[in-house]
Amino acid sequence: MPLLRKIEVTTGVWWIEAPQAGLYVLCGCPADSVKHLMKRGLIVSAESNGIPFETGPNAILLSDAMVQNGNFSNLAEFPVLQMLYRQGMIVPNHPGNTGVNPLLIGSNDQVQAQMQYIYRGNYGLVTEEEIVEAGETPERARDLMRMKLKFAFGKIRHPGELIDTLAVDTDPVEIRNGVFVRRMLFNVFEFSYQGETAVVDLNLPSYETYEAPYPLGFYQLKREYFAVIHCGEGDGWDINRPSMASIVMFQGKVYLVDAGPNILYSLNSLGIGVNEIEGIFHTHSHDDHFAGLTTLIRSDHKLKYYATPLVKASVAKKVAALLAIDEEAFDEYFDVCPLVEGEWNHIEGLEVMPVFSPHPVETTNMRFRAMWEGGYRSYNHLADICRLSVLQSFITEDAAAPGISQALYDQVAADYLAPADVKKIDVGGGMIHGDAYDFRNDSSGKIILAHTSQRNTRAQKAIGSSASFGTIDVLIPSNHDFIWPYAYEALDAYFPGIPRHQMRVLLNNPVVTFNPGTILVKERLVNDQIYLLLSGSVEMIPIEVDMRSVLSAGALIGELSGLFGAAASETYRAASFVQALAIPASLYSEFVRRNEVFPDVSRLVEHREFLLRTTLFGEVVSSKSLNRIAQSITSRAVKEGVYIDLGHDVVGMIKAGSAGRFLGDHMFETLKGGDFFGEDYAIFNTPSLLRVKALEPCEVFLVPAHTLRDIPSVRWKLFEASTKRTRSMVEAGEHARVLIKWHDEYSVGVQRIDAHHRRLFEIANSVLDLMERAAPNGEVAETMGLLREYARFHFGEEEGLLARYKYPDLVGHKARHARLMVQLTEMQATVAEGGAYKEVEVLTFLQEWIVGHTLSDDHRAAVYLNSKGVY
Repeated sequence: MPLLRKIEVTTGVWWIEAPQAGLYVLCGCPADSVKHLMKRGLIVSAESNGIPFETGPNAILLSDAMVQNGNFSNLAEFPVLQMLYRQGMIVPNHPGNTGVNPLLIGSNDQVQAQMQYIYRGNYGLVTEEEIVEAGETPERARDLMRMKLKFAFGKIRHPGELIDTLAVDTDPVEIRNGVFVRRMLFNVFEFSYQGETAVVDLNLPSYETYEAPYPLGFYQLKREYFAVIHCGEGDGWDINRPSMASIVMFQGKVYLVDAGPNILYSLNSLGIGVNEIEGIFHTHSHDDHFAGLTTLIRSDHKLKYYATPLVKASVAKKVAALLAIDEEAFDEYFDVCPLVEGEWNHIEGLEVMPVFSPHPVETTNMRFRAMWEGGYRSYNHLADICRLSVLQSFITEDAAAPGISQALYDQVAADYLAPADVKKIDVGGGMIHGDAYDFRNDSSGKIILAHTSQRNTRAQKAIGSSASFGTIDVLIPSNHDFIWPYAYEALDAYFPGIPRHQMRVLLNNPVVTFNPGTILVKERLVNDQIYLLLSGSVEMIPIEVDMRSVLSAGALIGELSGLFGAAASETYRAASFVQALAIPASLYSEFVRRNEVFPDVSRLVEHREFLLRTTLFGEVVSSKSLNRIAQSITSRAVKEGVYIDLGHDVVGMIKAGSAGRFLGDHMFETLKGGDFFGEDYAIFNTPSLLRVKALEPCEVFLVPAHTLRDIPSVRWKLFEASTKRTRSMVEAGEHARVLIKWHDEYSVGVQRIDAHHRRLFEIANSVLDLMERAAPNGEVAETMGLLREYARFHFGEEEGLLARYKYPDLVGHKARHARLMVQLTEMQATVAEGGAYKEVEVLTFLQEWIVGHTLSDDHRAAVYLNSKGVY
């Protein structure tokens, strides 16, 4: 029997156990990790002295990458909840409560990000000031905090009180009872115990995604006038069904209600491409309703995000904690449309009312209605409600004590029973979920029981119905096909300015349906049809290139082959049920020539085909968006050995040749055809730490940044690549000579500020390294300029955060920043002009600045921020 056992749980997730040491480690924790552990038999039900409980992990090894291939890699909320409550680690007098806390292992930045994310996942907004900032009155903020404190057993606690942490680096560190772990490479870790070792690699292969724990079939849906598609009736523990969610279809448009784990898998099963989604109505920020947000970012347009200001603020803080970004960045990925709580909000004919729901985090139920014969047809979605018996125990008229008022209880009880034609309710039970018995007198036309992993009891079956995945309740049937207006809009955007009567030549062709797995266009064959994708998803599979692209609504398939009568260079295969407008290639070619757009179209198609084969654009970016980018592209020839200066508003792409990313004379990465650079400044307004130099003669495409900023999927990929690159630079720096070493005691306890400080240490070490090697003054001055620019960026971010939370010494703090900038600017100018500075002088200045300022001024500021719930 091995002392150390390694088991693959699913793609990107592993299990390490050392039973003699009492250690069981979940390695990697993307969404639904707990369900995968249950399916693999690594979490099982047990009983001790008549007390039921579950087995499972007692430690989690976090991925070094916060996101991989578009999805969150670290979502420890549910695994930690499973340890605390279902294993009993926090439950008094429980056999699982042995004094051992859940343990998070990983890089310091990822550990701290998870602690802050779990903190926000537990409580949402944590102070009255944050609730007021989100738009509520001080009086209501006090009432909401009273309720939160009751759910929180009287106190908002930082996860550090319940969860232990362990930072892991290249040197072995002991986890527990003689088991050690170390990082070998980025996202590759070695465990050792009594002479045995096991290595886990948490890197996802290119184009792979985390798997769903349950199978789903394929469904073909008609676009209805007003309907509800049931795409989730389970909860965060149900191994057979997606978590509670719905899709509302109105006038053919698709709206999501919440975005839980594996939402892309659900959408694909239903034949809905991500580009077809109009928007999302969000009820709250718990992972089983939240984890799919990054999937929605993978659209080629900003989806509308509908939520009350309170819910949006809670969600944005949780996203910011996970990704170590500013909360305002949320608005860069979604078109945020605030909803007024308790009122009917009008959305292009659909009326929506968010209704307050008592919960530990900011939560609303959603009511939908549409005008029809006899008044309205309606659907109510009650996700994460609290059963009335629990709320009754919260009632107190002591305004200073945790709890709720009788008036609030009465209002909630009445809201629960508001009638609807179809109503979906949470019947998960416990302290923070609903009870079917509270709806025994509900007069709704149809009640659907959801948000549970248990079988419905006989009594529950007498109260409500069940709904299988993919079933649909049509509230108002459609009497015409909504697919045709969409087809016209797609072609009109593709061929702007061409008269409608000319466009009808293309529209007067059949809409065909392809079954999942059917090939639409096959490589090496000349296709006689060009397809405008209207619904579903299609894979593009070039045989000779190791890549996979997924195309969604709005994409033109087979255009290059059909236009020139050439053999297709890739295969297009239906990934779901697909509807497409089938246009004969000969007709399309004649249409292009007669409208005198052939030269423009042929050039754009060639550029578009190149873009489509890159990792940056090769997924769900529509032909319309690709054409807009292709139209704006210019090219530049670069000689070998020349640095490529793009300016501040351009992203570069290597069309031919190769280049390298350099910090000083050290090359971190080789860039080849299709690789990109320059997004630091152009997209995220962050000083770039690296320069790009041609390793051989190159052709570089210059892409204006404004064409990319509003494409969420592209922006997200740029962000993911940038964070991975930063981490690899840190890893490379760990093997370089260090003159100013980062120590854990330098951490001020605010995630974003600490990340900036570590970056300043890296750049400062580069300056000192250049000086010790007697590098030319120009090179030293250039790197000092990088340090100055990053310091300016960091100071601005830090001051903005302090201003937001009204730091009392903000004026003094800004003045000290200004003095440091003057000193650094003068030092750089002296070096640039050939003046001499001794290394010891620069070392002393940098130590006094970075270490001194961090340990004094920034530490005081961070203590203040911590008091406001910012970590």
